[in-house]
Amino acid sequence: MSGALSRCLCRVLARQTVPSSFLSGEHQHAVTVSPWFAPVMTLKTSAPLRAEPKKKKKVDPRREQVMKDRLRKKLRKLQKVPPEYIPIEDFVTPVSCMDETRQRSRPRLSFDESDGRALLLKEWSLYKQKQHMDEMKAVEVALEAQREALDELKLESEELYQAALKPDPLLFPFSHEGPAYTPPNSTYEAPDGKYNDITKVYTQ
Repeated sequence: MSGALSRCLCRVLARQTVPSSFLSGEHQHAVTVSPWFAPVMTLKTSAPLRAEPKKKKKVDPRREQVMKDRLRKKLRKLQKVPPEYIPIEDFVTPVSCMDETRQRSRPRLSFDESDGRALLLKEWSLYKQKQHMDEMKAVEVALEAQREALDELKLESEELYQAALKPDPLLFPFSHEGPAYTPPNSTYEAPDGKYNDITKVYTQ
């Protein structure tokens, strides 16, 4: 078909009459630009495409109906199954931690190290006992002084005595630290708080 089209165009171009002005060369630029006087060699034709659209495969209507029925049955089963709740792993004790034979091996200390720790524990116990006795003595002295002051105040004025028995609101908020079993370690470096997030993500 492409060959017949090219031959037809050649015949049309050959039959065109060229004016004298074009032959004399006055409008040479117009001849090169006009599509009617383009040389035959510049004509291009595309290659013939002998193709057709892809044919669809014929599907058996019975087979298609069976597939639809199976899909409907699966959807019904999924609708009957209740939704699964996401487990809270913080409330579940791992099986590895429930093993009774799982024990941490204690480090073996030398005789000098164990003896030194025992002496240090005794000294620390004596120090805490002395500290406790001094605190209790200071509290008893303060309470005895308070009682004497209240007795003297009661003799002077009953109104001032009743006002002194009322709680002081300026004592609150009250903050207190301790007691600690061991003295603070000055060379201790607190961790930065970095951790690896291993939380599982559940999708429904």
